[in-house]
Amino acid sequence: MFELILCSLLTIVPDYLYRRYGQGKRIGREITLYSVWYELRWGISACLLLTISLITMIFYFHPSTSNVTAIFRTVTILPETGGRVEEVYVGINQKVQAGDPLFRLNSDAQQAALDASRRKIAEVDAAMKVAQSELASADGEIKQAQGDYQTAVDEYEMKAQLLKNDAVARREVERLETNIDSRKGALDSDIAKKQTLQTQIEELLPAQKASAQAAEKQAQVDLDKTVVRAGVTGTVQQFTLRRGDVVNPLLRPAGILVPESAGKNVLIAGFGQIEAQVLKTGMIAEATCIGRPFTIIPMVVTEVQDVIAAGQYRPTDQLLDVRQVSQPGTLTVFMEPLFTGGLNGVPPGSSCIANAYTNNHDALADKNIGTLRWIFLHVVDTVGLVHAMILRLQALLLPVQTLVLQGH
Repeated sequence: MFELILCSLLTIVPDYLYRRYGQGKRIGREITLYSVWYELRWGISACLLLTISLITMIFYFHPSTSNVTAIFRTVTILPETGGRVEEVYVGINQKVQAGDPLFRLNSDAQQAALDASRRKIAEVDAAMKVAQSELASADGEIKQAQGDYQTAVDEYEMKAQLLKNDAVARREVERLETNIDSRKGALDSDIAKKQTLQTQIEELLPAQKASAQAAEKQAQVDLDKTVVRAGVTGTVQQFTLRRGDVVNPLLRPAGILVPESAGKNVLIAGFGQIEAQVLKTGMIAEATCIGRPFTIIPMVVTEVQDVIAAGQYRPTDQLLDVRQVSQPGTLTVFMEPLFTGGLNGVPPGSSCIANAYTNNHDALADKNIGTLRWIFLHVVDTVGLVHAMILRLQALLLPVQTLVLQGH
């Protein structure tokens, strides 16, 4: 409508003024309902062509869309393991901080595993003390064996000396020689026993203790998993757990956690594919939302998705027919407030209307720009004002349309 009125001022009105004052034709006399087309045919034709061109220019270089939403992501409240609810700490719509406990599952099995691992550690510690005591005993046995061995050696040497003078029987010397070997074997056995105890104390028992400590940590982790905590700061929604309920990480979630900053920092808009060459990062935009009526929010385009979601496919066992992609899809654009707190008061999930404006300031500042291009770019930047006026009119009519015409 704005475009038609503006174009009529440049075409139909001058044509009528010429007919009225140049040719003397008056409305109701020479210019009637039946002759208006013939009399004002040049102005009407030029108005239609100019209006179509102006609308095309405005909507191409200053794209608009009503597919704008303050999209936010929720966090599903799920335990890492299934179980029966033992205790619930929060209620519906309660605000929680990151790390706050939400509910606790039955932990008898996990607690038993933790107690068993702790008893295993105590058992290894006791075995360590026993081994150290046996090691001290082994030292005494080695000393005793060394004494017996040395005594046997001394006695053998003495009897061997007497044997040279035939003062002792050879059989007695042979018996003492055998006794030395026996004492030597007993000493080697005691030394080997000590080495075994040292190996147990230095390697085996520490390894068993480390394994038991690892089992204790795992049991503690499993026990901690029975207490489900909030991963982020936010509000608990659809949380109706009661003691005795069974939750499962695959089939039965416990509720939803809405992050505190969800949907308050960005608007996601879907523009037509034809505007893919116009929409660029850094473009200035404006938006008005149903959740915040009569307000124009300055925005800036921060990211333009380089793919169109409608064309995606998931590999299956059937070939994809392109005709199945019936909807053309939109170009996803991310917009953030130009000023801090711009989306304050806009509830996450609100539906909005947005305009993006082409800015040719840098191109116009080029000294080598041609005259026709200079005029064209000035016209492009100027007609953005029409779209801005339309958006403000939509902001005024949006509450009326929602509450009165749609009856919401």
